[in-house]
Amino acid sequence: MNEQAEQPIHYEVVDGCATITINNPDRRNVLDAASIIGLRQALATAAEDAGVRVVVLTGAGNTFCAGADLSGATGGDADSFAGSGPRALVSLLEDLLDHPKPTIAKVQGHVAGGGNGLVAACDLAVASAAAKFAFSEVRVGVAPAVISVVCLDRMNRASGYELLLTGDRVTAERVVAAGLVTKAVPPEELDASVAELVGKLLLGGPEALTATKRLLRQVPTMSRADAFAWTADISAQLFSSDEAREGMTAFLSRRAPSWAPPA
Repeated sequence: MNEQAEQPIHYEVVDGCATITINNPDRRNVLDAASIIGLRQALATAAEDAGVRVVVLTGAGNTFCAGADLSGATGGDADSFAGSGPRALVSLLEDLLDHPKPTIAKVQGHVAGGGNGLVAACDLAVASAAAKFAFSEVRVGVAPAVISVVCLDRMNRASGYELLLTGDRVTAERVVAAGLVTKAVPPEELDASVAELVGKLLLGGPEALTATKRLLRQVPTMSRADAFAWTADISAQLFSSDEAREGMTAFLSRRAPSWAPPA
């Protein structure tokens, strides 16, 4: 068997975009220990690589991610899983939330349980209209505890109550309306739609995008006075940066900035 095919995570960089693929389709891309470790390593690699400007997270096969590895929770090491499994997921979600580069969930297939947390922790999410989503935890006797931190931050309150309490399997259009997913497109348009979004992100300055991600995460949690003080400092720093000088010079000269891909 091909060695790469056996790896739980595939990592590929093309034209400034790193694509991270959960590659365990026979087990519905569950978040077992190997997958979580591999995802965290791939995200760290992308963060450190100056050639990577955007990160796309997707899954192999017809499932994006089915969430926790229930075999680990029901086996002889269930007590150990209760402590390490959720904490490992917290670390993975924090890696996504704090990633310095824009992240896109490319949801090519079905999503259940903790997979919803991966979607919510990405900056943007594009889903195949054929994908189905379920917060299935309550139907196996647990709660969507860890992922509620990221999912409820994205979803409107009424949808959060309905979807997390019922565990219903719903359409991609429904989770777009809920706020979990940015948009749903026909399956045959998913690749092109994500590529278009990547192209738009590549037009932004790398430092500006990192700063904007910080604003999006932190400003809503701050008091107005603290937010104005903090953002004024950030604005001053950015306006005096080499990137800003290049961007403004390019704008005034009616040319593309140095970071933009060739037209």
